[in-house]
Amino acid sequence: MLQLFISAFVLGVLFNATPGAVFAESLRRGLRGGYRPTLAVQIGSLLGDFLWAVLALIGAQWLLGNAAWQTPLAMAGALLLAWLGWGAVRDGLGEPPAVAETAVDQRSAMMAGAALSLTNPWNLVYWVALAGTVAALGQGLPPPVAQGVFLAGFMLSSVLWCFICAGAIAWLHRRIERWLWKALHFICGGGLIASAGLVMLKLR
Repeated sequence: MLQLFISAFVLGVLFNATPGAVFAESLRRGLRGGYRPTLAVQIGSLLGDFLWAVLALIGAQWLLGNAAWQTPLAMAGALLLAWLGWGAVRDGLGEPPAVAETAVDQRSAMMAGAALSLTNPWNLVYWVALAGTVAALGQGLPPPVAQGVFLAGFMLSSVLWCFICAGAIAWLHRRIERWLWKALHFICGGGLIASAGLVMLKLR
């Protein structure tokens, strides 16, 4: 049981620390508003991840593997990525705001994080694969127990990462210079738009 928990914790760290759309959006909002909007994006994403985890671990592979569901979700995800990417580019064209953590709408930040997670087509494949991992690592445990232990380890690492990521971006927010502020926005925006393009290419 401990091995399963540790394995889930490590997988959670790797999953969350890998740069992607959620990190890019966290960075974009954090550079403008600091700690709180960054944390809101991370928590919103965590809620979406939790939903996919529950669906996969209760045996919903039929839903996640169904092309009828994958294609609309992938298209919605691509449109969301492109929209957020344009927002990053637009912010980069402006001037860096003064440090004021209350200036950013935290509710919209949380909704953006949740939407990115829920519409991310790669989460479908990832959680189906993890469902198989739970079955392999949890041999000898009743399925509900193995699923609960795995989910607890994964979500614990994910919650810790929310605060670590928000703290790191908030630290950068207070020390960043104008040129770097603009460059990071253009990089994040370009990455989000490129990700949207790649998703659409996969659908062809």
